[in-house]
Amino acid sequence: MANHQRLTRRDSIRYLATASTALMTSSMVTHQADADEATTKAAPTHKDTFGLLEKGRKIPVIFDTDIGSDIDDTWALLYLLNCPEMDLRLVSTDAGQGPYRARLTARFLTECGHSNIPVSVGSGKPDQLGNQQDWVKGYNLESYAGNVYDDSVDAIIQTIHASPDPVTLICVGGVPNISEALRRDPSITNNARFVGMHGAIHVGYGGHGPPVPEANVRTDPKALRDVFAADWQCSITPLDTCGIVDLTDERYQTVYRSDSVGIKPLMENYRDWLTRVPWLDVKPDPAIRSSTLFDMVAVTMAFSEDLLEMETLPLVVDDKGMTLVDPDQGRPVRCAMRWKNLDAYLDHLVDRLVKNA
Repeated sequence: MANHQRLTRRDSIRYLATASTALMTSSMVTHQADADEATTKAAPTHKDTFGLLEKGRKIPVIFDTDIGSDIDDTWALLYLLNCPEMDLRLVSTDAGQGPYRARLTARFLTECGHSNIPVSVGSGKPDQLGNQQDWVKGYNLESYAGNVYDDSVDAIIQTIHASPDPVTLICVGGVPNISEALRRDPSITNNARFVGMHGAIHVGYGGHGPPVPEANVRTDPKALRDVFAADWQCSITPLDTCGIVDLTDERYQTVYRSDSVGIKPLMENYRDWLTRVPWLDVKPDPAIRSSTLFDMVAVTMAFSEDLLEMETLPLVVDDKGMTLVDPDQGRPVRCAMRWKNLDAYLDHLVDRLVKNA
């Protein structure tokens, strides 16, 4: 975009609302007259969004992320940038450490040649940092060429309303932004669907043991309950499928040695992350293999489920962060439960990551 400007919360709301109005003015009268009908309008499904591809159009997406905690968000963002099926309208950073996450996002997008993509700031203090803080040391968000909005929730709401096609929300962290967006404006469900990396149904981390409270759920169980309770389609990749995705051997070396756009800043972040990540008992060698790439699967599910076996399960979220199957109280959630061909998926990831080489 030309003539970018730094936007305050009030300015960002005005800017986004103006864009929305420009797209929707011709139908405002009808929308007002049909308010009751709108409340019962069927929310878009995966079939609606995948159908855009059949019409030669891209799927508009919002990437809601806690980037800067686990490194898989950074891998997933690069993968998303390299997926021609999708039009990334906004990267919204999650609540908590929001300014740090926004700076990391903005610099990474710039290094990847995508500084035209808007970034929004979640809540948090400027001095709250995380595991990739060394890579953004000295980077000022004011230098980002794209638009920056200082309220992720408002940016999400307005981006959804501004889109003539249904928006897919790709959520790869806790979901307080989405919970709050639903509280402020429940009508976003009329033009969006939810795809998340959340939960554990039958297994725990690494594909082993019983299910556990998965980190993205454990951070804010109530927020995910709010998301599941809303009147829209929810699809998730639990640990059952995303928890066994990593790159090793020849696949990893293809990425590691590539001069494709984005690989250099990705690997810089990976090395910096490994020096600070506190939860790994054994840290992978960044010259040998990746860590677990949970979030990649949620990105894929935004445009294709061809390699996954999906099941609709009645899920409840308890206060500990467990995602439990409950036929009596559960809400229907589409879950990626098994891989049809995991090797084919890993090959796909490598091809996309090095596509610019």
